[in-house]
Amino acid sequence: MNGSRTVIDLSSAAAVDRSITGSKAGVLAELTQAGFPVPQGFVVTVAPGSRDVQAAAITDAAQRAGPGPYAVRSSAAAEDLPGASYAGMYESYLDVEPDRLREAILRCAESATTPRVSAYQSHRAPGDRDGDPGMAVLVQQMVAAAAAGVAFTANPVTGNREETVVSAVRGLGERLVSGTSIGEEWIVRGGAAMVTHPSIDGDVLDRAQAAAVAELAGRAARHLGAPQDIEWAIDQDGHLYLLQARPITALPAPVTWQAPGPGYWMRNLRLGEWLPEAMTPLFADWLLDRIEAGYLDGQRATLGAVVPFPYATVNGWYYNALPTPTPGLLARLIVESRGRAPWLLFNALGRVSTNPVGASRALLADLEECWRSDVLPAYRRLVDAGQRQVDTADPTRLRNIVDHVSRMAGEYLWSLAIVGGSAWKMESRLTVISRTHGLIPGTIDNTQVLLTGLPGTQATVPAHAVQSLDWYHSTAGELGTSHSHTSYDANLTRAATRVAAEQAISTSLRDMPRQRVTFGRLLRTVQRYTTVREEQARDLTLGWPLLRRCAHRLGDHLTTRGVIDQRTQLFFLTLEELTSALDGDPTPRAEAADSRRAAWEKQRRLVAPLTLGQPPRFIGDPIARAVNAARTHTPPEAAIIGQPASAGRATGPVRIITGPEDLAHFTTGDVLVARSTAPAWTPLFARAAAVVTDGGTLAAHASLVAREYGIPAVVGTGDATARLHDGQLVTVDGGAGTVEWA
Repeated sequence: MNGSRTVIDLSSAAAVDRSITGSKAGVLAELTQAGFPVPQGFVVTVAPGSRDVQAAAITDAAQRAGPGPYAVRSSAAAEDLPGASYAGMYESYLDVEPDRLREAILRCAESATTPRVSAYQSHRAPGDRDGDPGMAVLVQQMVAAAAAGVAFTANPVTGNREETVVSAVRGLGERLVSGTSIGEEWIVRGGAAMVTHPSIDGDVLDRAQAAAVAELAGRAARHLGAPQDIEWAIDQDGHLYLLQARPITALPAPVTWQAPGPGYWMRNLRLGEWLPEAMTPLFADWLLDRIEAGYLDGQRATLGAVVPFPYATVNGWYYNALPTPTPGLLARLIVESRGRAPWLLFNALGRVSTNPVGASRALLADLEECWRSDVLPAYRRLVDAGQRQVDTADPTRLRNIVDHVSRMAGEYLWSLAIVGGSAWKMESRLTVISRTHGLIPGTIDNTQVLLTGLPGTQATVPAHAVQSLDWYHSTAGELGTSHSHTSYDANLTRAATRVAAEQAISTSLRDMPRQRVTFGRLLRTVQRYTTVREEQARDLTLGWPLLRRCAHRLGDHLTTRGVIDQRTQLFFLTLEELTSALDGDPTPRAEAADSRRAAWEKQRRLVAPLTLGQPPRFIGDPIARAVNAARTHTPPEAAIIGQPASAGRATGPVRIITGPEDLAHFTTGDVLVARSTAPAWTPLFARAAAVVTDGGTLAAHASLVAREYGIPAVVGTGDATARLHDGQLVTVDGGAGTVEWA
């Protein structure tokens, strides 16, 4: 092959078969011809093992492309394809001067024969390996980059085709592509750019530049007819260049988040606060149904009627809807409850926010006593009986234990919702009264001080504490994290601070005896239910060690019969499959379980919206109202905004915790960022500078425990785990409910 045939200008390479030019060069040649801003260059075709590339031909092509330095990169025919990216397989050389160009081209070509390329090829499907070509080398003018990076024209995590994800670093993009730098990340929707991961090096792009990168990537995707993963660079003069385009590999199917029915759906209420990610199939199909049924049992026992709380699964995530009050519903409640329900609901849902003392006397005190004397003891007896039976129980008995315990947990959840759940509404009233009368001027901090260091609220982690109500996850007892984590001295300090604040308020009201008595009653009531809330939340999962033992026994039974290969596959069966297998159906289910597990792994990485649909016109969002009342000041625009859960400000590096495997990496002074912080993770609070969660409300576990440790907390951010990254320095303002980055 003579020199003139081994070198092809990029401007004319679109007419050459890509088996010769390679995919990378072929695509860039096509985009060049279509008018895209691609740096000038040429393609060198090199036979495997050959060094027959004439220097004169290289020199001539380089002169036509323009002065150096140059970027020398691989362009094989099988590279940058939907099913085979060959990412990082070949060598690239940047800032190559003209006199070193031929040698860089040859070394790049020789990288096609390395063992890692051979190993990559051997792991591809036989049909994909057929005809793996030799190497072509792409040479282009080097862009003196002020900023560079990559852009995905569809979200590679969620599959959302309406979002472009732009990542950027200062200077060359090699640090980003190689994984040595995280970079700044933007999400662009409809031309509007929002930074999601700020760079630790300061701002890299502005909004207009991020939108311009997304627009360029979108034009390339439309021209090439598929979502693209592009590389780009902006030079020192602000000119934007397209350096590479390839189809996005392994792009998940697009995910949509639509309300499953009319009304206002929340994933952050009731059970949703205890389910921080997508549910495993058997939990969603079995335990969820039983817990919800038990919740209605508790309602019926209290109200004499049932107020429906619709629930549904959206992309594997739990959502439930606020009941929409209608004349028909009210009439039914009056008839079924013999007139009791409206009065009880008035106290539990309305009066508790405006007159906590009156609501306690009329209803809540009796319900608390019912929980202590009836519901909790019944739950304990049921769990204790199951623990004595589980080791010898047959599959039928195991199923019955699961049914009864999970249904009883639902009844217990009703008590927690109606009694302990009143605490955050009462606290909102305490804050309003304190501010209105100038008892605690202008802050929420001291209001929260009045609710810390209370007997019964000390942070403990019982063995039955969980990461999630989904029984797939280990309990604290299994993880070895169950014990008390609040020191005696720390409890005394917080109690002393609270008592001092109480005395200061009492002194300020010494000349107003009526107000002093009224405020004292309100404060004692709110403190009482703050303690009850923590007590009730602590024991909601009493039955979970037993439920997991039952699941493991059932899994072992199916494994012995060859239905599944390992016990954990049980969690990824449907209830119908489990029932059929336990009734004698020998059909193997391991493959189906593995397929569902793979789907669940994708779903649990999704960023699920906190709400779907629209709140009722005349009712609105009661949680949003409470959050606004609690917020100390207006949040800045450039911040992650959540709910103010525990007051104070703290700065520290982000540490994202997704599961028990991350706990060992958490160090003192880190900012704990998680989907939610269920009781099993309480040990981290002793070392955390602050806490930030995607889910949760003012009544969430993170809110309560953060106060006991005296650290700021912001909950209900929706997507902090997606927008922040490990090591990023942030400031958490627990009074404003914001997270800002340095």
